[in-house]
This record gives sequence, structure tokens and C-alpha cells, in this order.
Amino acid sequence: MLSLPTHLTLDDLAQLQAPLPEVELHGIDMGWYIVRLHHHDSVSLLVDAQGETKRFSGTQWVSRALAPLGFTHGVLTWAEAADEMIGNDTPPVSAQQRMAYGVRVAFETRH
Repeated sequence: MLSLPTHLTLDDLAQLQAPLPEVELHGIDMGWYIVRLHHHDSVSLLVDAQGETKRFSGTQWVSRALAPLGFTHGVLTWAEAADEMIGNDTPPVSAQQRMAYGVRVAFETRH
């Protein structure tokens, strides 16, 4: 069973063989999204050529980047900062829980 490295670029993703990892589009503050890739028990962050976290300003931009590489959908999740801000001691959500309860998003790009 092959695990993913902790960071992948779009070029790295283009080299992956089937089965492709599951895609998580994680919504962060101010309308930005980051992409995490899940394969078995490993999670990899999508980064740019300089190794910085690749950020997208909308799900359509994720679709435009990943659909040509064979990805058809992803799971949309959000960072939950409200409990932390008001002092509630909330257990962390696992990667498996995020993927199980997130919202499915189809990668369909229209020009």
C-alpha cells in the first residue's frame, strides 16, 4: 500500500497512477480554499513549485486545476474556529470524519 508524501504539486499529481487520491477542498478564512489529498491513511497538502500551500479563491479554480488530471469530484469541508474562539474544549475532527461528513462537489468547468 503506497502512501502519499506530505506535500504534492500539480506536476506530482499528474504523475500519479490510478487509483487517484480523494480530494478535500478545505475552506479557510475570507473565501480561500486549500486542497488536501487523501489516500488510505495518508494526507497530502497541495503546494506550489516553491513548496507553499496552494490557495484557490473558489471551488471552480480547484476544478479547473484538477479536472484535466482526471479528478471528477472532491469533498468540501470548512475550518471551524467558532468553538475555539468562545473557549469550548472540542475534540479535533479526524481526516476520516471530514471526508465522511463534508459536501461533495463535482468538478465541472465551464468556460
